[in-house]
Amino acid sequence: MTLWTAEEAAAATGGRPQGDWSATGVSIDTRTLAPGDLFVALQAARDGHDFVEQALDKGAAAALVSRVPEGLRPDARLLVVPDVLKGLEDLGRAGRARSRAKVIAITGSVGKTSTKDMARAALAGQGLIHAAEASYNNHWGVPLTLARMPAQTDFAIIEIGMNHPGEIAPLSRMARPHVAMITTVAAAHLEAFEAIDGIAHEKGAIFQGLQPVGTAVLPEDLEVTQILRDCADAAGAIVLGFGEHGMARPVRIEVRDGALSCRARITGDTVDFTLATPGRHFAMNAVGVLAALSAAGADLKQAAARLADWQPPQGRGAVENLGDIRVIDDAFNANPASLAAGLATLAGLQGGRRVAILGDMLELGPGEIALHRAVADDPAMEAVGLVHSAGPRMRHLHDALPADRRGLWTETAAELAAHASELVRPGDVVLVKGSKSSRISLVVEALRARAAQEQKG
Repeated sequence: MTLWTAEEAAAATGGRPQGDWSATGVSIDTRTLAPGDLFVALQAARDGHDFVEQALDKGAAAALVSRVPEGLRPDARLLVVPDVLKGLEDLGRAGRARSRAKVIAITGSVGKTSTKDMARAALAGQGLIHAAEASYNNHWGVPLTLARMPAQTDFAIIEIGMNHPGEIAPLSRMARPHVAMITTVAAAHLEAFEAIDGIAHEKGAIFQGLQPVGTAVLPEDLEVTQILRDCADAAGAIVLGFGEHGMARPVRIEVRDGALSCRARITGDTVDFTLATPGRHFAMNAVGVLAALSAAGADLKQAAARLADWQPPQGRGAVENLGDIRVIDDAFNANPASLAAGLATLAGLQGGRRVAILGDMLELGPGEIALHRAVADDPAMEAVGLVHSAGPRMRHLHDALPADRRGLWTETAAELAAHASELVRPGDVVLVKGSKSSRISLVVEALRARAAQEQKG
């Protein structure tokens, strides 16, 4: 199916097409490029113009460039624009403008990607669904997602993230959602914000892009909920709160055999759903998802039934049986709120000894030492038998723990991974969590290798 013709892409970007071509996709990486893709030569860690020839050799329909790379054959298929990133943004805006889709935008300090994937799974069978890949939620990820959106899309799910003030509003205005959802607001990226109130204002900026009479779906039980409501009111949005006291709220959440059985009240309707995870925080996000999808015009009961098909992405809370232990792989990211949720999940799982293996939480600003130390006082810690940790920040948690709960601490995750066999014993239930840059995922890989080796005998 043709996504962009040379003529359409030129009209969208104001660029100069070279050759007559049509593209079936859009790519920014030659490693994952498929034949027929329009290759976008972005400049990031490396200049995409250096890979244009390779992209065309791999079957790219054309390349979006700001200059013709040296040595390129004269008949190379191109779209030449003054600035490649702006060209991608223009393509994304045009993709959004021509679409008939109901657009749902999702942001939050915790759970953006898993919630986006949850919404995609819930919408299965309700038309053509388009959603962001992986965590494509930044200044190039959002326009790329929009540029890839087929005109015939029925529902689109756009993930929007931020690291600094002022990033969310322009991305939301580009996506122009009918429904915008905030999963939660928590202490994350505090290096760029003075306090959590600033994070709340930035997250609330997602409502600035809402279509007229759009719906703002927001968490009802936070200290900063009023800030979010004020942002929604300023945008003229219909406000739909979810949470223990929201118009969309859980009625029952039960853990059964490592999964969740849930009943929820969604603006007057009662629905039952199951989730293939023991994490109660996922159930709350599912309630928000159902509220958002209902507001976007989806069939609520069908969406609730489809939630059973959703699985947490690798590194974001999936539970694995690795030989004689169970592991909650939550190693993709961490902040105090998500770590508290992970510890609560660990505490609630049936099994033997509970072990937490933790890496540094990053980008927490001047209060990072206190935030790491405070994990020792988390109520779920009462159920945790042992805590291993890695990284200079986690050393403060290690020192704050009671001696009988204090496991191994190492300077790096690689050092901790080298001791994988010493960290656990048969029957343990293990949480592995930390910021991605802490590389605590190395411990998960080492535990997988341990299980594979034991299976070989």
